[in-house]
Amino acid sequence: DMARTPLGKTLPDFPWDSLAGAKKKAQAHPGGIVDLSVGNPVDPVSPGVQLALTAAAQNPGYPQTAGTPELREAIAAALTRRYNMQVDRVLPVVGTKEAIAWLPTLLGMRGETVAFPSVAYPTYEVGALLAGAKPLRADSDFQDASLVFLNSPSNPTGRVLGVEELRRIVAWARENGAIIASDECYMSLGWNDDNPPVSILDPRVTDGDNTGLIAMHSLSKTANMASYRAGFFAGDNDLIAELLQLRKHAGLIVPGPIQAAMVAALNDDDTEALQRNRYASRRAVLMHALVDAGFTIDHSDAGLYLWATRGENCRETIDWLAERGILAAPGDFYGPAGEKHVRIGLNGTDERIDAAVDRLAGA
Repeated sequence: DMARTPLGKTLPDFPWDSLAGAKKKAQAHPGGIVDLSVGNPVDPVSPGVQLALTAAAQNPGYPQTAGTPELREAIAAALTRRYNMQVDRVLPVVGTKEAIAWLPTLLGMRGETVAFPSVAYPTYEVGALLAGAKPLRADSDFQDASLVFLNSPSNPTGRVLGVEELRRIVAWARENGAIIASDECYMSLGWNDDNPPVSILDPRVTDGDNTGLIAMHSLSKTANMASYRAGFFAGDNDLIAELLQLRKHAGLIVPGPIQAAMVAALNDDDTEALQRNRYASRRAVLMHALVDAGFTIDHSDAGLYLWATRGENCRETIDWLAERGILAAPGDFYGPAGEKHVRIGLNGTDERIDAAVDRLAGA
């Protein structure tokens, strides 16, 4: 029997579908839902980005898969300036979720092992499965992995990998001929000065050699551009050149007006700092309220989320929060090791965060 197994049947269920009951309960709260379950930006896109988008809207020609020279220059300059990265080559992508999901396929990982963190954003595992690779949850023992996804600062835990830990992982990859793909989309949201986020392309990690390394970045969190699908890769010259060729063939091109908007966002550090400060103030009040309500906050040194626990199964905590009109993400979305935690986003408006704080205080 050669009946085909649809690819979708080999993937895990889309996790957010299981939150429908909790969402309905939270929506029934008299003050309305405070939805902190998805890392969805709620603050405005800057006027400069909007103007750049509309100014480029009249261009009828095909965009460049490699990105315009202005965009490539803006990406390299921003990564160097903001995160102390040594940038050899860059490539814009249609949002980093798409790029992560297809990376193992484009790198020819069928039959190989693809490792990703034990508690992780689901798309790394999905990317491995789409490629016909063997998924491996691992934080240190990567076994025979040909591709290792890192995520620092971590979604969902907010854990940060320091220089020494990253150096050890890079040394292992070079000894074993593996590729490291480091998802760094929360790099700008570090909250602990004693443990600041570090890029895989920081010269303190690489000693100036980016061989086998890819850093993956996004404008969704830094510039509220999730709706624009605006991300980019940087790293190993040969790997980025290979991905460019493959993405050209596949038509994975960032639309021209979006490329122009990306340039505006990358050149605007003031708006990035403003957004960071918004999240910092929301984090401070929400963290205080959660601790007062009996939660323990683990890791959470960086990123857009608080990784919180009441020492019980996460689904019980989700239900407890939903009764107060607050929707969070259960930790079991991110792997079995997350089953006693919930991920609570900082991405409510100030008014919604204040509502959550009031409800937690009444708990």
